[in-house]
Amino acid sequence: MDNPQDARARLFEIVKAKSFVRGHVVLASGKESDHYFDMKPTMFDPEGAELLADLIYARIAETGADIVGGLEMGAVPLITPISIASRRAGRPLPGFFVRKTVKDHGTKKLVEGLSDVAGKRVVIVEDVTTTGGSAMKAVDALTAAGATITLVISILDREEGAAKLYADAGIAFASLFEASEFLKG
Repeated sequence: MDNPQDARARLFEIVKAKSFVRGHVVLASGKESDHYFDMKPTMFDPEGAELLADLIYARIAETGADIVGGLEMGAVPLITPISIASRRAGRPLPGFFVRKTVKDHGTKKLVEGLSDVAGKRVVIVEDVTTTGGSAMKAVDALTAAGATITLVISILDREEGAAKLYADAGIAFASLFEASEFLKG
């Protein structure tokens, strides 16, 4: 879709149909909730993946970033479609992901996909943010490796502390959607 508002509206419909669930859950943050966003069905849907990539890349393009990635597992399904969208837009962004723990074999790297991130301007992508702690692990790993974080962007912000965490850390944060948009009805 050429119109970003139409693309966002269509993506909202896909997320609502495939990824929004009401019912008791315990979140990665340890908090309990009466609703849940499982973005994997949207991220693995062909139309959903394309819309996510285009909308997220449009935000990334404003940052001057060199590379895009995030923490396994939430970011992994987003990285390749975003890299493809960036190439189609004429500004290819290589992707990477950050492991939660270093493998005990092979290269034993924490950052996979790129050999060196030092001096790179990085955008961290995430599927859902609650407190922001998961994506912050990627921020910490990349910063320790010498990268500069230009933006953390999430498909959905549950509005439970992530924005404040990144603001307090001096890191730009954005999301395509906020949980309150889905909880209205």
